[in-house]
Amino acid sequence: MVLPYHRSDFGKVPKEDEMMDALRPLNIPPGDYVVPRAFNSAEMKSEEFKAKVEKGPVIFMTVRPNGMQGMASNLIQWFLYSVIVGIFAAYVAGRALEPGNDYLAVFRFAGTTAFAGYSLGLLQTSIWYGRSWSSTLKSVFDGLLYALVTAGTFGWLWP
Repeated sequence: MVLPYHRSDFGKVPKEDEMMDALRPLNIPPGDYVVPRAFNSAEMKSEEFKAKVEKGPVIFMTVRPNGMQGMASNLIQWFLYSVIVGIFAAYVAGRALEPGNDYLAVFRFAGTTAFAGYSLGLLQTSIWYGRSWSSTLKSVFDGLLYALVTAGTFGWLWP
C-alpha cells in the first residue's frame, strides 16, 4: 500500500459489471477455483475437455466473501507469518554462528534464510498459475526488503 508499484499487479476485467452480474447468481462460495476443471488425467485427455480449454476462458480465481474486508485478520496473519520466518532465520543463524559473531555474518545468514522464507515460494504462482512475472518479481522484491529488515534486526540484537 505504501509503495505504488503494486497498483498494476491486477488488471481490470473488460465489462466488469456484466461479468459480476453473470457470476452473482451462481453463488460461488469463497475458495480457489480453476475453469475448466478436469478431475483426472483421463478427463484432461478427452476431446470435450480439450474443446473447453480451446474455447476458453481459462481461469484461475480466488473468490472472497462479499463485502469490504477488514485488515485486522490479514495483519495478524502477516505478523504470525513474520514470526515463523524469523524463527527459521534464528534457527539457521543460531546453528551456523556463535554468540559474539560480527554484524555482517549474522546479517548474511539471517537475511538469506528470511529471503528464502519471504520470497522463493512466490515464484510458483508464475510457474504454475500463470501470474504475470512482473507481479511476482515485485513481490519477490518486497520479500527482499522484509529480509533486509529481518537481517538488520538479527544483526543488531545478536548476543
